[in-house]
Amino acid sequence: MPVLCGKDRSKLSFFAAGSAKEPPTDDDEAIIRSLAGDLAAYEVLVARYSAVAHRTAALLGAGDEAEDVVQEAFVKAFRHLAGFRREAAFKPWLLRIVANETHTMTRSRGRRTDLALKIGAEPELRTPVDPEGAAIATDRRSRLLDAVRTLPEGERQAVVCRYFLQLTEAETAEVLGCPLGSVKSRTFRGLAKLRKEVGDELS
Repeated sequence: MPVLCGKDRSKLSFFAAGSAKEPPTDDDEAIIRSLAGDLAAYEVLVARYSAVAHRTAALLGAGDEAEDVVQEAFVKAFRHLAGFRREAAFKPWLLRIVANETHTMTRSRGRRTDLALKIGAEPELRTPVDPEGAAIATDRRSRLLDAVRTLPEGERQAVVCRYFLQLTEAETAEVLGCPLGSVKSRTFRGLAKLRKEVGDELS
């Protein structure tokens, strides 16, 4: 298996396709081939999960440094792939690395970057026919974002994972490295505070 040097930490280009094989059809095959030294197979995993990894880093506080966090997370995931439990799902395992990298980065700089988040999945592709309604919707999203920012870290992370990343409770527990019961209680408390702050806008 190739050894990645330090200069690779700031880029993902080291996952250059180097194989003429057909791309893997699922994560398990991609992992097996990656462990055998097929960098093109790992490139498939990078392409498949880059967007959610970046969104996770941004939501958990990486801000403008989300791209660096994601790159470092993919490098670390590659280096530790041999320790990945094959019966587990790759996505939450990767996102836990992203969460850990985000936590390390935010602690090292001594402050929390504002969440780089646009509430709502994807931007609308069509032009709004109701400018006033669009302005109201934007204001509501801003209020919700402000309310999310004010949550204690544990509650904010749980709400982000469950409702912005749409992870299950079990996946959220794995990503955050905490018991399932903690996920449930943090999510409940976080949502209760958000409902108090923004009311119907939470829905």
